[in-house]
Amino acid sequence: MDFPFYLIPIVFFGLIIIISAFFVVKQQTAAVIERFGKFQSIRHSGLQLKIPLVDRIAGKLSLKIQQLDVIIETKTLDDVFVRLKVSVQYKVIRDKVYDAFYKLDYPHDQITSYVFDVVRAEVPKMKLDDVFVRKDDIAIAVKSELNDAMIEYGYDIIKTLVTDIDPDAQVKEAMNRINASEREKIAAQFEGDAARILIVEKAKAEAESKRLQGQGIADQRREIARGLEESVEVLNKVGINSQEASALIVVTQHYDTLQSIGQETNSNLILLPNSPQAGSQMLNDMVASFTASNQIGEAMKNAKNNKKNDE
Repeated sequence: MDFPFYLIPIVFFGLIIIISAFFVVKQQTAAVIERFGKFQSIRHSGLQLKIPLVDRIAGKLSLKIQQLDVIIETKTLDDVFVRLKVSVQYKVIRDKVYDAFYKLDYPHDQITSYVFDVVRAEVPKMKLDDVFVRKDDIAIAVKSELNDAMIEYGYDIIKTLVTDIDPDAQVKEAMNRINASEREKIAAQFEGDAARILIVEKAKAEAESKRLQGQGIADQRREIARGLEESVEVLNKVGINSQEASALIVVTQHYDTLQSIGQETNSNLILLPNSPQAGSQMLNDMVASFTASNQIGEAMKNAKNNKKNDE
C-alpha cells in the first residue's frame, strides 16, 4: 500500500506543533506565559512545556543584578553647576516577576525619574566642596527613596553609587589655582622655616667659633706669659736682671717677627719702623720705662712708710 503523500504536510505541521510545545528558560531568567492574552504562569530555568497555539511566551525578565547609569546636572548651594553620574544597581525580585512585568512599561525611565528627583533635592542644599565630601550621603538618600518606590513594582535596589562629580570647566580651573596657591604658600612657609633654622644654626656656630677663638687666644697669651716668666728666670740665673731680660726678650721677638715676615713671599704686611736703630731705640725706651716704673713704685712705698711712722 502506497503512503499517501498528501499527509506529509499534515505530519510536518503536527511535528512543528509538538516541538513548539517545548521551550527552554536560561539560568537567572523568568519567562511569563500568557493564554489567549491572559496571564497564565511564570516559568523559571530549565525545559518547560506549554500548550501549542494556546499558550505563548509574553516576555522574559533577567533576574541578574543590572546597572543603570544616570547623569544629572544640577546646582549647588554656592551657585555652581555640576554634573553627577549616579550608578544604580538593581534586580527583579524572584517572587515579584508578575509586578515587574505588568506594572511598569519602562522601569529604566521610572528609576531615572526618582534619581533626578532625589539628587536635585539634596545637592542644592550643599556647597560644592560638601558635594565631594558627602557623596555617600547622596547615594544613601537615592537608594532609600528608590527602594521605597520600586519595591512595589518588584524591583530591589541593591546599591547606588555616585561615580562621578564634574563641575564646570572654569570652576575646576579655579579650584586647581586655589589648590596650587595653597601648596605654594605651604612650600614658602617650609622654605622660610628652613632659612630661619639655617640662620639660627649659623649664628650658633659663629658664637661657638668666637668662644673657642677667644679661649684659644687666652690660652695662647697664658702660655706666652708662662714662657716669658721662665725665660726671665733663666736669664736671672746668669746675672741678667729682670728689666734687661725683658728688654732682651722683646728685642728678640721683634727680630723673630721680621724674620717670619721675610719668609712669606706673598705677604703684603708693612712694618714701620724697620731700621736697626729702631730696635736700639725701642730697647732704650723700654729700659727707661721700666726704670721710671720702679722709681715710682719705690716713691709710693716710701710715702706709705713715712705716713705709718707719723701715725
